[in-house]
Amino acid sequence: PRLLDDRRPGRSNGRADPFRPDIQMTSAPLHGFGPGLRSVHYEECLSGTVPVDFLEVISENFMIEGGRPLSILERIRQDYPLALHGVSMSIGSADGLDKDYLRRLRALVDRFEPAVVSDHLCWTRIEGFNSRDLLPLPYTREALDLVCANIAQAQDALGRELLIENPSTYLDFAQSEMSEWAFLDEMSARTACFLLLDVNNIFVSATNHGFDAIAYLEGVPASRVRQIHLAGHSQGRDLLIDTHDQPVPQSVWTLYEAACHRLGPVATMIERDDNIPPLEDLLAELSIARDLAGVAERIAA
Repeated sequence: PRLLDDRRPGRSNGRADPFRPDIQMTSAPLHGFGPGLRSVHYEECLSGTVPVDFLEVISENFMIEGGRPLSILERIRQDYPLALHGVSMSIGSADGLDKDYLRRLRALVDRFEPAVVSDHLCWTRIEGFNSRDLLPLPYTREALDLVCANIAQAQDALGRELLIENPSTYLDFAQSEMSEWAFLDEMSARTACFLLLDVNNIFVSATNHGFDAIAYLEGVPASRVRQIHLAGHSQGRDLLIDTHDQPVPQSVWTLYEAACHRLGPVATMIERDDNIPPLEDLLAELSIARDLAGVAERIAA
């Protein structure tokens, strides 16, 4: 990953964290359709007139020294609900979580009251070194225990449930004892976290490893999915690569349509991290997502 250039938040759902029964978590559902906020679109978004339901920002861009100016986020937050999406929490780290990172993220959360805070099912850090890559985990009981303990620590520190995103992966572990979707199911049940379902990542991983993407959708606990990511990918020499530098391809739109039928209405975001187009192109993709979600909702009704 790169560090890239509610509707009302903070509503209690009355459920205690099973790891800390005395801590009441907060969760304000995110609604509708929105893009990732990138610096090339600041000026348009600061007008407050862009027809989106929310904006998502990379958390670390506003946490690191010399990062994006907080004044930008202050102005954006006046007009749009925010989603904070992290790339460096390292929820799968055997070293435990970085307490200073959690402290800085909590400060950002308290200041801007985002509707959701998310990060990835991966590890990025070892012995203080940040690889700045989303590295995969073996899907074992040992890894599950570790991930659940780290999620509990993060939710305790932040005072709210996290959304955890499924990764795109390029290798399998022989030690894995369960499927990725079974891991997500048990992880969310044990920690009361929610899920950010990246449909492009499902397609990339399914293609790379030869599993059934529809079986993945059917195995995910639908009630825990609070947000969807859509993006494009690239063909590498032997594998698909999650580059986020292309429009959403038809293959991912088809899988998104199936996800809409399986999950019902879920906040949907278009993720573009490189080769960033004019904002109007992203809005056109959001219109496609709205149409597909609308058809699924009408059929369900």
